[in-house]
Amino acid sequence: MTGRAVLVTGASRGIGRAVVAAFAASGDRVAIHHRDSAPLAEQLRDSLPGGGHVVVRADLTDPDAVRAMVDEAADRLGGLDVLVNNAGVYGSANRPHPVFDIPYEQWQQQWRHVVDTNLIGAANACWCAAQHMRDRGGRIVNVSSRGAFRGEPDQPAYGASKAGLNAMGQSLAVALAPYGIAVATVAPGFVETDMTNEHLKSPRGAEVRAQSPFNRVARPAEIAAAVHWLASPEAEWASGTIVDLNGASYLRS
Repeated sequence: MTGRAVLVTGASRGIGRAVVAAFAASGDRVAIHHRDSAPLAEQLRDSLPGGGHVVVRADLTDPDAVRAMVDEAADRLGGLDVLVNNAGVYGSANRPHPVFDIPYEQWQQQWRHVVDTNLIGAANACWCAAQHMRDRGGRIVNVSSRGAFRGEPDQPAYGASKAGLNAMGQSLAVALAPYGIAVATVAPGFVETDMTNEHLKSPRGAEVRAQSPFNRVARPAEIAAAVHWLASPEAEWASGTIVDLNGASYLRS
């Protein structure tokens, strides 16, 4: 087999789809993870250049399913060299839950669902992937969010889950470096995907675009390019970093 073995979660659409395309274009074999969008995942697999690409399924809130999915990907790809934790819930998949406008029970439900998917699911995927990388080295790239830094008042669980993802990535960067495993994170702002489409098409779409001095939002391929580089052999010294990809819409010191 040629190329690396790459697992991308939440890969059937949006940023994940672009990430898969970037790795496949460079000759890697990719496992395309989805939760409930098999037709899209299979369509993507069949459109990719090269061979050996596979589709795997798991609900990331189910720890046993995550482990089975990662092990299946490694088995079918002949190992595992790269994990991209891209899957997450936001927008219609993560209803607004401001403190004073939601019942306590619903508040708890939202927090559990979002944190279990965006943070715990990613943490479990990291643990499982690291077992396959321990003796061969590897790369883990997490997809976080600008919201981890600027705050998400209407969706606080989302902002908190992404802040946790940042911290987890930095902790794992230190823990896994002795095994040749580098861990890095990208933190995009608004990206033109299915998940953000409702915001961009609403009357406030112009306001969202105006947050960047480029007066637009990111394209998925721009995020994928950064992920692809961070997963490269040349990017080992970027381990532990968090790369802001928001078109200067939010600047942090």
